[in-house]
Formats: sequence, structure tokens, C-alpha cells
Amino acid sequence: MRITEHPVLEFEHGPKVTFTFEGKEYEGYEGEPIAAALHAAGVRELRIHHDRPRGLFCAIGNCSSCLMEVNGIPNVRVCIEPLQAGMVVNMQSGYGKLLY
Repeated sequence: MRITEHPVLEFEHGPKVTFTFEGKEYEGYEGEPIAAALHAAGVRELRIHHDRPRGLFCAIGNCSSCLMEVNGIPNVRVCIEPLQAGMVVNMQSGYGKLLY
């Protein structure tokens, strides 16, 4: 589910890495936005807010549709957060919970 060839654009990416989403292992390219890796894997629902699913909307970090929990930190905008090997990503319900 990735665009691999384009008549005008060139796609450069880092090495493939693995990360965990909702307890399942996925692959993506290091440095690409987490949301892009999830989208390429077929994941469209990123969080639940007001009992409704939310997905990728603006893709530039201006809205709150893609807020997720990353490595235990809530409210991460995954549309702009670079993917790193071993990340643990989970859906977030509502406003998320801070862990102290």
C-alpha cells in the first residue's frame, strides 16, 4: 500500500525497522512518520475520540486526529513523529493518560 514509483517524485527512505502497534509487530522505514508506516500496513484507525474512530486527517501536525501513545507517552502526533526501531505504538482513547 505504498507508492513506490512516480513519474516526478523520488522516494528515498531509511532502512526497514520493526515496531509494535497494539501488540502486533509491523515494519516501516526508519525516519518516516509513524502514521505513514501504519497506513502502508493497512491501519486506518488511529484513535477513538468521543466514541468515534479517528484516522489520518491533516498529515502535517496541525490537528489532533492522529494522537497516539508512543513508548508510553500519550498525545504524540504520529503524522510527524519519525519512526524508530523498537517503538511501541498504541491507540489512544480520549485524551490519553499520563503515567507518573
